[in-house]
Amino acid sequence: MKRFFVKLNQIATISAGHPYRGKIPEIDSGSMAVVQMRDASPEGGVDWSACLRSEPTSKKEPDWLQTGDILVAARGSTNYAVLVDTGLASLPAVAAPHFYVVRLHSEALSPEFLAWQLNQSPCQRYFELHAEGSAAKSIRRQVLEEAPIGIPSLARQAAIMKMAHSLREERNLMQQLQRNGEQIMQAIAASLLEQSDQPAK
Repeated sequence: MKRFFVKLNQIATISAGHPYRGKIPEIDSGSMAVVQMRDASPEGGVDWSACLRSEPTSKKEPDWLQTGDILVAARGSTNYAVLVDTGLASLPAVAAPHFYVVRLHSEALSPEFLAWQLNQSPCQRYFELHAEGSAAKSIRRQVLEEAPIGIPSLARQAAIMKMAHSLREERNLMQQLQRNGEQIMQAIAASLLEQSDQPAK
């Protein structure tokens, strides 16, 4: 089977998040939303309702997030990737400085598949190997730019993502079954204590 690899910067542009220095000012009447690390996860995407409102740091038009962009955490124990869908965003949005913004300029990969691949163990091992710092690890932009990316056919990408969706649904179902089981056991334990309030005969 023929394998095709490229560096990430051959198929995408990588930019830093919006340049805030220090704490991001929260402005209730702000004209834009700021996506921080606490607002995003690989499984849930961006929680737009949780994003704080702020204002641009300069008169220059910000590089607004677009559907299909991928946020990659520059800092932390895991350099996870989050696919952006601005369909539910009520305001124009930017990424916080702790994110890199990856924007595909090639049709060889779907954004969803690229985000999935960045979250898998080969890419995560690559990031871990090249991370800098001890207490607070981070990766430089160049490290992300040179990340090796596999490019299967679009049909294979679709098949892989279909499998990933099925696995996610199964995992969610198992978690729900576990929660239901724990609630049943808690109810049984509570009923036993209620029965024990009755005097023994």
